[in-house]
Amino acid sequence: MENPEWGNQTVLTQFILAGFGNLPELQTLLFLLFLIIYIATLAGNVLIFVLVVADQHLRTPMYFFLGNLSCLETCYSSTILPRMLAGLLTGDNTISYNGCLTQFYFFGSLLATECLLLSVMSYDRYLAICNPLHYAAHMSGRACLQLAGGSWLGGFLGNSITTLLISQLTFCGPNGIDHFFCDFIPLVKLSCNDPHLMEMLAFIFCFLFSLVPFLLILMSYICIIGTILRIPSTTGRQKAFSTCSSHLIVVNIYYGTLLVVYTFPTTDILSDFKKVLSVIYTVLTPLVNPLIYSLRNKVFQEALRKACRKFMSGPC
Repeated sequence: MENPEWGNQTVLTQFILAGFGNLPELQTLLFLLFLIIYIATLAGNVLIFVLVVADQHLRTPMYFFLGNLSCLETCYSSTILPRMLAGLLTGDNTISYNGCLTQFYFFGSLLATECLLLSVMSYDRYLAICNPLHYAAHMSGRACLQLAGGSWLGGFLGNSITTLLISQLTFCGPNGIDHFFCDFIPLVKLSCNDPHLMEMLAFIFCFLFSLVPFLLILMSYICIIGTILRIPSTTGRQKAFSTCSSHLIVVNIYYGTLLVVYTFPTTDILSDFKKVLSVIYTVLTPLVNPLIYSLRNKVFQEALRKACRKFMSGPC
């Protein structure tokens, strides 16, 4: 319940993102570093999305989901990095109440969508390797649209409930958020309300949109690895594993950091460590994804070379 004394205090209309304020001597260096990362992230993910749309050889379920992931990563990084860059450049780390809620809504929605989409991509690889004879029937164009659309819709609808409940909280105390973006746990900590309901909501949300997709991915890869090990030839095993190795690397990086940040209790000792991990899954993962998929995929490399020859009228 709320304390009656809070009624005499001013309700907050803006927050201050602490970000990397404890490293003032590195502000310029961090600005340049994150600016380069943001430009490279946009360029890489937009390139993958355009190639998937333009090249007919990439119009398969695997590349369709990869195009969705690239679109998502572009939006994902754009919800956080522009505001972070502005703060590093100008020193103004304030964000309005509505701006903070908006950032949290899109960040949380895209976060949930990525968890669901990664599980869909593991299901696609499971069918391709463990049930290849029925792959075309299960992964028709309509099925792919439904799976991808369900991931986007589920992520945004799920986080709509969380954002609505956060908007009902009362913020009347300190307005400093010890983070570089508006996240769930730092916001709840600043509220004057009883945190138990929101903590329960956080657990349910993480269970449905993080842990359940992770378990589905884990089950898929247990089946995939079992099938690969039964392939008699070494060449066959290598070819089968190469079709899902990029996705497996992305899942390990993404979930490895995500689960630590949202499942371990936040203490003073873990606070800075979690901030570093947050940089990995919010800033570095969208950059690494296109590099992993493009550098390890011969079909994509060939599509890129064809695009270079077509648009630059010369060898690439």
